[in-house]
Amino acid sequence: MDEVVASSWTEALDALYADSWSPMLQRFRSVYAFRGYTGPGSGLETGLSRLTDQLIKVEDHLLRNFRKYAAERPPPESDSIWNWMALAQHYGLPTRMLDWTYSPLVALHFATADQEHTNRDAVVWCIDYVRAKALLPARLREALSSEDCDVFTPELLASVAPGLRDLDRLAETPALLFLEPPSIDRRIVNQYALFSLLSTAGAAPGAWLEAHPELSRLVRIREHARWEIRDKLDQANVTERVLFPGMDGLCRWLARYYRSRHVGVLTDDSTRGDAEPEGAPHPDRQGA
Repeated sequence: MDEVVASSWTEALDALYADSWSPMLQRFRSVYAFRGYTGPGSGLETGLSRLTDQLIKVEDHLLRNFRKYAAERPPPESDSIWNWMALAQHYGLPTRMLDWTYSPLVALHFATADQEHTNRDAVVWCIDYVRAKALLPARLREALSSEDCDVFTPELLASVAPGLRDLDRLAETPALLFLEPPSIDRRIVNQYALFSLLSTAGAAPGAWLEAHPELSRLVRIREHARWEIRDKLDQANVTERVLFPGMDGLCRWLARYYRSRHVGVLTDDSTRGDAEPEGAPHPDRQGA
């Protein structure tokens, strides 16, 4: 797997938009999905794998009870297990899915938004979902080809694998596929969301990528570049207020925006109730 180190905003953009030119389309259309991450671990562990080591048994229980108790139900024509799993993943239920995005800038947001780990490098995973399609079992490839698609919708996947175990049985070895979730709300739309899932619940995405290093690359954002990238994303309006529309997203954006770069360092105005963190621009003066 290639690893590119970015020490500035410009280097990060160059690395993330590399290979985006499509000779066939004569357009700049990247075939990569992106996932930004900061924190311990690789960032490729699914919620289900972090929850239990009895993945298949627990997965069935989780989804069955989610379908039973969820207030927001997919319409009857979309009542597939994959629609339910996408809905559950979106709202935070541990599943075999991982969140990705078509947008390099959205991935950069998730790589730099965590203010608890500013003393470490951030990473953005990039995976070629078009080339990954070629490794799918024949029936899955044929389903995509029939619709001239590179990624699944819940309905298209259900036409080949109506249930979890149907997908498990399609591949002798774990296969990685991508699913575009339905536009349940503005968050999915604004985040340009995409989910990945492996055909076997117990398989690990990180291990799959290690076995297919030619399909992915890692862009490492150096610690000292995080503030530049974060500030420029804010000016580009790639923020929690946009990606998480609603009062909670607004509050998350404001709390991060006004957080001091040097937490715990007092300024001359620190005793004033209306004090701003040193060097923090006011949203009103920034057109926010």
